[in-house]
Formats: sequence, C-alpha cells, structure tokens
Amino acid sequence: MNTGAVMFGVLVPPLLILPFVTSVPHHSSPPTETCRRCCDSLGPAERPPGHTPEIRTIINMTILKGDKGDRGDKGTPGKSGQEGSTGWRGPEGPKGAKGNAGPPGDPCKTHHAAFSVGRRKALHSEENYQVLVFDTVFVNLDKHFDMFSGKFRCHVPGVYFFNVNVHTWNFKETYLHVMQNEQERAIVYAQPSDRSIMQSQSLMLPLDLGDDVWLRLYKHERENAIYSDDVDIYITFNGYLIKPE
Repeated sequence: MNTGAVMFGVLVPPLLILPFVTSVPHHSSPPTETCRRCCDSLGPAERPPGHTPEIRTIINMTILKGDKGDRGDKGTPGKSGQEGSTGWRGPEGPKGAKGNAGPPGDPCKTHHAAFSVGRRKALHSEENYQVLVFDTVFVNLDKHFDMFSGKFRCHVPGVYFFNVNVHTWNFKETYLHVMQNEQERAIVYAQPSDRSIMQSQSLMLPLDLGDDVWLRLYKHERENAIYSDDVDIYITFNGYLIKPE
C-alpha cells in the first residue's frame, strides 16, 4: 500500500469535521456612529493618490508671550510744526503791593565822561598866569566842562586821557601848562620862530571826585601868544574817561 495514500486518508477526516464559522451581522440595534476625520468623507476612489491629511497646529500666543523688553533709545526730534495764531490777551491781574524803596543812588555811578572844546580867537598873555577859556563846544557830556571857567571837573573818579593842540605865532613864544587843580602836570612849549607851527601835548591822569583839569598861559620873559582866527579853529582841548575807579 502506498504510504502517501495512507497519510492522506489519515488527515482528511479531521478537516471534514471542522465547523465553518462566520460572522453574521446583528440587526437588533442601530450601528453606533464612529469618529471620522475630515478626509474620511472621501471614499477610497475619491481620494487622490498619495494624499496626506493636512494637520494644522494652533499656538496660544498668550502662553508664549515673553517678558517686557528694555526701553529703546530716544529718537531724533521731528520738525517743528507751523506757528499757531496769537491767542487772546488774558484779563489784567490784580495790582501788586508797593515795594520797598531802594538805597539812594550814587552820582559817581555814571561811567562815562568826555569833552572836546575849541577856541576861535587868538590870545596874548598879559599877566604871569592866564586861564585859557574856550568858545566852541564839540562834545560836553553831562556838562562836566565849564565853558565860563575853562575847567573840566571830575564827576567820575578814574583814569583820564587829555590832549592839547595849539598853533604858535610868528616870533612869539608859546608856553602853556596842563593843570590838575593848582599843580602843573605837563607843558606845551615852542620858542619864538619866523614860522608858525602846530604844537601838541597828551597825557593820562588819575582823577578823584571834584578834581579840576585846565590850561593856563605862562608869561615868562618874552611875549606869550597862541594863534587862531574866526574861520578855522587852531586851539583844541580834549579829555575822556579811560577806566572808572
């Protein structure tokens, strides 16, 4: 007997008695609804090949907000805007209380002093000493130069500059003193000559309040004279404050 047939006969009966089991749907209750994705609405035939469902991520920004940063640098100022119109004048305020009277003023607070005078008439010295007076005013601030006495009186103590200009006369001596009070400070001198020339003298003097500066002719052994006429001025006397005390 063939060995293969024997083995086949042995194995067949068990296979024939195996029960046929299959699942039968149960219709006693409706099927429950299952969760479906948005892409499940498409059937297998409707889905494009290689289709991958889109996944969207929603981030809560309030959770990711960081700490407040440092303040930035100040920016450059912008251009000025147009000037507005002038507003209405406000009401007048109440009158204030009267203030206290200040200390009395000092007359020497005037920090300017200057004069410039001239003479149109010639002069011969008839005495040993003769004051030189003037008849023309160029500058006389605050009337500090007295035209009648021919003297400048100091109202502002300080350092002053003075200048004298005279014209000599032919064959006559010219001899003048620049005086501070009763003291000679400088001299203007010219010997007799056959020609007339201009002579000048300048100096600076420290003056106290009330000091007088003036010119005088001094007649020595010869006739003393200075020349001028009604048309031109040859004789001038000038002074001004350089630095107040």
